[in-house]
Amino acid sequence: MMKKAKRIVILGSTGSIGRQTLDIVRAFPDYFNVIALATRGNLDLLTEQVAEFQPDYINYALPPGDSSHRERFKRIGCSYLPMEEMAALPEADIVVVAVSGGAGLDAVLAAVKASKNIALANKESLVAAGSVLTEAARKNYAKILPVDSEHSAIWQCLAGEKQRPRRIILTASGGPFRGFTAAQMQSITPEQALAHPSWRMGRKITIDSATLMNKGLEIIEARWLFDMPIGDITVLVHPQSIIHSMVEFADGSVKAQLGMPDMRLPIQYALTYPERLENDAIPHLDWARFSDLKFGPPDPVGFPCLRLAVEAGKKGGTYPAVLCAADEIAVDLFLKERLGFTGIAGLVEQVLEKHESITRPSIDEIKEADRWAREKALEIAGRN
Repeated sequence: MMKKAKRIVILGSTGSIGRQTLDIVRAFPDYFNVIALATRGNLDLLTEQVAEFQPDYINYALPPGDSSHRERFKRIGCSYLPMEEMAALPEADIVVVAVSGGAGLDAVLAAVKASKNIALANKESLVAAGSVLTEAARKNYAKILPVDSEHSAIWQCLAGEKQRPRRIILTASGGPFRGFTAAQMQSITPEQALAHPSWRMGRKITIDSATLMNKGLEIIEARWLFDMPIGDITVLVHPQSIIHSMVEFADGSVKAQLGMPDMRLPIQYALTYPERLENDAIPHLDWARFSDLKFGPPDPVGFPCLRLAVEAGKKGGTYPAVLCAADEIAVDLFLKERLGFTGIAGLVEQVLEKHESITRPSIDEIKEADRWAREKALEIAGRN
């Protein structure tokens, strides 16, 4: 008897993670049934996806005065549904949240309250509101399944373990500017920063990887996903991006998860868990090519975003929400060439210094901190 197909909702279907999620769906057409797709941007690509996967529901933001896509979707027969309602669809078996930035928070919360399995690729929601989301997940028996390669690696290493690990070791490629001098950092362009040496990702996360802010956000995310103190989570630079993370146990034993730097592997693991399915499209390791793996400590002076994230995570309260929001504005300004590469950390630090944190914030207070941080970042950037 053939197993019933998993009904899947994909929020952020036209972004990097969303597109690669649909690659997994294509590889297993009998295993998945796409019932809803959402995008904030690429409407032409969404139209192609709708024609191919024929979801029941869609969500999109139309440019002002543009009604052409709305009419096109009507003809196809899709119903428009707010993202929060998509995330809580009663018939959904798994919800992939791949919208970037703070826009994913309400959808994640809706999915959690609806007791869904959530394949989470939106780290900002867990960083900003980790205490609220994890508590709601416990109360509603929702499962948050990590899609980030590093957190997927930790999840796989912890499978079957009964004792808390001694520490978690997140690996980082170091980005394209590892070893750059301070003078070289001053002249980095968006084009250079978007050329990641290992991974194929969206624009925002690629810049965050170049500044190491992404690794700082991953530390805070791991704190909530695995209930580990931030002081027991460390970062190790591993340029080849073959070891995706490691877990050290009390007896000194270390487990590591290895694989080619291909996001389809952690995406597939989250979608098919607890099964592992053979997928010829995902490359396997050629050990003859990777016999010399290198490791080293991160550079906290050259990449201050890592320090800022760790400090915000340790302080807690609304500091992590402010960190995420200020970084989102700073990265956007850098991509628009209105802020230098080193100015990203400078702007985030100035916003954090001006913030008066709330220790145990509600979801509304977290959203207000996000709004305040965005306004303050734009105000400071406007003065400089």
